[in-house]
Amino acid sequence: MIHKTLKPFPQDFLWGAASAAYQVEGAWDVDGKGVTNWDQFVRIPGKTFKGTTGDVAVDHYHRFKEDVRLMAEMGLKAYRFSVSWARIFPNGRGDVNEKGIAFYDELINELQSNQIEPILTLYHWDLPQVLQDEYGGWESRRIIEDFTNYSVECFKRFGDRVKYWVSLNEQNIFTSHGYVHATHPPGIIDQKLFYQVNHHANLANASVIKEFRKFVPNGQIGPSFAYSPAYPASSKPEDILAAENAEELNNHWWMDIYAWGKYPKAAWNYLVEQGLAPVVEEGDFALLKEGKPDFMGLNYYQTTTFEANPLEGGVGAGEMNTTGIKGTSKDTGIPGLFKTTVNSNLERTNWDWNIDPQGLRIALRRITNRYDLPILISENGLGEYDKLEGQDLIHDDYRIAYLRAHVAAIQEAISDGVDMLGYCVWSFTDLLSWLNGFQKRYGFVYVNQHEEGIHDLRRIKKDSFYWYKQVIEANGL
Repeated sequence: MIHKTLKPFPQDFLWGAASAAYQVEGAWDVDGKGVTNWDQFVRIPGKTFKGTTGDVAVDHYHRFKEDVRLMAEMGLKAYRFSVSWARIFPNGRGDVNEKGIAFYDELINELQSNQIEPILTLYHWDLPQVLQDEYGGWESRRIIEDFTNYSVECFKRFGDRVKYWVSLNEQNIFTSHGYVHATHPPGIIDQKLFYQVNHHANLANASVIKEFRKFVPNGQIGPSFAYSPAYPASSKPEDILAAENAEELNNHWWMDIYAWGKYPKAAWNYLVEQGLAPVVEEGDFALLKEGKPDFMGLNYYQTTTFEANPLEGGVGAGEMNTTGIKGTSKDTGIPGLFKTTVNSNLERTNWDWNIDPQGLRIALRRITNRYDLPILISENGLGEYDKLEGQDLIHDDYRIAYLRAHVAAIQEAISDGVDMLGYCVWSFTDLLSWLNGFQKRYGFVYVNQHEEGIHDLRRIKKDSFYWYKQVIEANGL
């Protein structure tokens, strides 16, 4: 659709930015916080870029007031952050750590005093390590009760001030990297366990949403899904079928459960044939249907292009680029289903991520047409090398161009009829990029933090900071 006139952004549109506890807070072992799976995983040699950890991260725990002042200067309407489960329950359950509660109380109050809407994420990958040690974390159905009790405590403590909640962040990513690729904790390769872990996470998500209705009746909650829309490599039917396979197993497998409480048929039948389908107990699907979200959270970074992959001799698991050396990623696939291939129509970042603003519009349209839910873009941004120049200048025109194109795509989607709640750019400040250390920067605000030596963690506004400030003031481009 080419619109002669674009519809404006809603007047109450949440122009925001985002972060995650482990990536920004630091203070990993202070004020009673427990050890998380990431605190332990990053200490395994070779797992992260130059052995970087989140022990300090960008020290948001001690500098949050400074960060919120910068958000207010930008005119930010919303800030999405996550709560560290181990900061509230150091042992995953049991006694509450009141100092952890106090930190998030102060953060929420500081945001509200600056007219910034807090968007609280309950789980952004940092699991209390004691639960992993005790019963395998997400590998056990016991996680459902513990995650629900932790979430209810957050509803009770923060629900009077927080309207928007994200239940699980990128379930498809933390489970696949944890149980298929072994690049995230717990570092296991087990396809059967991967699908069982996801079933437990789906049940936990539904349980939490069900309880949310009791404690925050006027709030809104939904999961954030890392959606990479599937493109076929060509108009050949076998490539189109490969893209359909990818859409079913890589996307609908999660979003159908979130919205409808059921798994897509073709994907389920395939997993049954392969002996990979999760064990389902009586009452599971009834609970899943009770967990319908108020919105679909969308973390969008790129589209993925697929082609046919033969059953015999087909391409298997590839290699992910975590070095920032362009062109080092390798195609990946599942024999008999699909394989990825480079889309020559798109530019790529130094981490080999496709740059596809129209893919965001496509994602928004597909979610709207299939699920008929409002959408909160909970993450979208560009990770790149940023250079600090003299007089504390960071000219990140490439980030501005990236974000401008994606904001334009959102307005086109709104004109198509998509119901949009807000747009949270990843990220507000630079942060620890999980496996990529501090070299891969996303923020509007540069943080003087690096892999080697001791750095002063100064906050420095990039050119993109001032650009986004103008976008917010104008309520659009």
